[in-house]
Amino acid sequence: MKLKNYQELIVWQKSMDLVEEVYKSSRSFPREEMYALTSQIGRAAVSIPSNIAEGQGRRTTADFLHFLSISYGSLREVETQILIAHRLSYLAKVKADDVMSLAGEVGRLLNGLMASLST
Repeated sequence: MKLKNYQELIVWQKSMDLVEEVYKSSRSFPREEMYALTSQIGRAAVSIPSNIAEGQGRRTTADFLHFLSISYGSLREVETQILIAHRLSYLAKVKADDVMSLAGEVGRLLNGLMASLST
């Protein structure tokens, strides 16, 4: 797969949408969570497209796969933190479900890209 720019990757575009949704959703978290869950979920979300971009900029497919794997781990971290926020009543079920749905889409796209690079 030859791309001129990581921004052409649909998985990168969707993961940027996920970052936006996570940030919008975490605005409603209690103020005392600003340096805890709010900060952590933001960092994890930003890590997803950042690692996709970094990996695409590497010279080998093996490196790209490694960074995609890191992105996938960060995605799972975001999902877990969304579920925690919902369980603590920081996030309504409808909003949590929306974010989880977008996260699921990013996960499927990441899996597809990793599979296509592995063959």
